[in-house]
Amino acid sequence: MQLEETIDIAKRLIEDAEAILITAGAGMGVDSGLPDFRGEEGFWRAYPLLKDQGLHFEDMATPKLFKTDPSLAWAFYGQRLNLYRATTPHEGFDALKELVYSKNNNYFIYTSNVDGHFQKVGFDEEKIVEVHGSIHHLQCLNQCSKQIWSANDTFVNVNLDTFLALNIPKCSYCNAIARPNILMFGDWSSWNDKRYNQQKARYNKWLKQNKTACIVVIEIGAGTAIPTIRYESEKVTKQFLNAHLIRINPHDDFIDKSVKRGLSIPLGGLEGIKKLINHVTIL
Repeated sequence: MQLEETIDIAKRLIEDAEAILITAGAGMGVDSGLPDFRGEEGFWRAYPLLKDQGLHFEDMATPKLFKTDPSLAWAFYGQRLNLYRATTPHEGFDALKELVYSKNNNYFIYTSNVDGHFQKVGFDEEKIVEVHGSIHHLQCLNQCSKQIWSANDTFVNVNLDTFLALNIPKCSYCNAIARPNILMFGDWSSWNDKRYNQQKARYNKWLKQNKTACIVVIEIGAGTAIPTIRYESEKVTKQFLNAHLIRINPHDDFIDKSVKRGLSIPLGGLEGIKKLINHVTIL
């Protein structure tokens, strides 16, 4: 099937949809100028000083580093926090927001991204699941309590020459080291998942309310290295009789044969969104 034919079919599905599920991976943020960590070289292009030290993404994204070298850990997450705050989400976010508005705001977002960009453009906080948490929220490294608090008043100064944090955020309750409320590698026992569980409960309720609705899953930039988002997209498409999957991905656009109602669009996130939304009548 030619790409234009696939896009025409996809836009008809979207026009007929009663509910929209947006599932998004790291590829959603690349067009906003955020770094692509895909593979070692992608990570090291973003952090050349870490390449010199032979450090990989898995070495940095672990709660252990906050105990052994908190200045390095907070340099990594502090720099990302500063970057995500300073970055303007690309226009594809606004196009998706117009689309869900045309569906009477009957939508949900399921994302592995921790950047908070869906909230930044005005999507409803109550309609978002952040499966890996959010860099804009903090928790105690020692889990002195089950509290999670906003990082809005937290500012980390990072020396980019040494790649070390000049200040270390502290727990608001016990003054121990704080860490981002993000699911890291080797983190199942120490990540505070209270906020995620609340999001997931709202999401499950929405799915139940739309079990007979015509749902279109629009998946953007979800890779295979950590396939959490892809699995959710495919699971919903298979479980709901009136669900269809539209997968936008320039590299990993293939769809498993078990998914009978799926369309593959081999484009980048922004380009794919624009192709689809430009063909859709926004009410």
